[in-house]
Amino acid sequence: MTAASEKTSSASASVDPAEIAHFSAMAATWWDPKGPFKPLHNLNPTRIAFARDSLCRHFKRDPKDTEPLQGLRILDIGCGGGLLTEPMTRLGATMVGADASEKNIKTAQAHANDMELDIDYRNITAEELADAGEKFDAILNMEVIEHVADIPSFLTACHGLLKDEGCMVMSTLNRTAKSWIMAIAGAEYIMRWLPKGTHDWQKFLKPSELSRALRSTGFETLDLKGMVYHPLSGEWSLDDHDFSVNYLILTEKKQDG
Repeated sequence: MTAASEKTSSASASVDPAEIAHFSAMAATWWDPKGPFKPLHNLNPTRIAFARDSLCRHFKRDPKDTEPLQGLRILDIGCGGGLLTEPMTRLGATMVGADASEKNIKTAQAHANDMELDIDYRNITAEELADAGEKFDAILNMEVIEHVADIPSFLTACHGLLKDEGCMVMSTLNRTAKSWIMAIAGAEYIMRWLPKGTHDWQKFLKPSELSRALRSTGFETLDLKGMVYHPLSGEWSLDDHDFSVNYLILTEKKQDG
């Protein structure tokens, strides 16, 4: 399927057709733990823990509860095959998964059906959701910002999608020599965990750059954590100081005026 055959909109300035086509080509492999998305499968427990704990802290919930996110309506923007959407549903959240790739959404919906999970998946962009007047308690924006074409437009749409006092959890890659070695040279060319061309190092954002972009579109950064890979165990952990490759941000919608 070509990029032109994917659903796009003139109002969706953040959508990069080449990026959508790239991930659409891999859609059927989202849930293969040894396939092209193996790095995300390995990263997922750390992402889930940060998102759960951050949302519980923000909304004054107990993360030890069986369904601590019960009653919260959460958007997983750029949800892909649903690797994060499904665990958040099991934590009690009412989830909407949105992706600009129709193939990704079909994959995600089929898997959710198999798992007997009630998830509202939509082939739609952040801008289109905002234009429709949708509102959410929180947004998950994971491994997305480094793939969008227009960051201000995308973040402005995310801001409009949040209710007052809503928050957004983000993860992305830092633009450092180490991130190029690990995320591109290592993951794409040496280990071949990802297809070549999955990432463009020039699109990676330093934490200061992302924080500045968030601030300029009406967000306040509340928390910043690095994610560190441990090659011997193949696991990831959170770190308060090492943001050299992957990092997570919790940000809150500032009140208008």
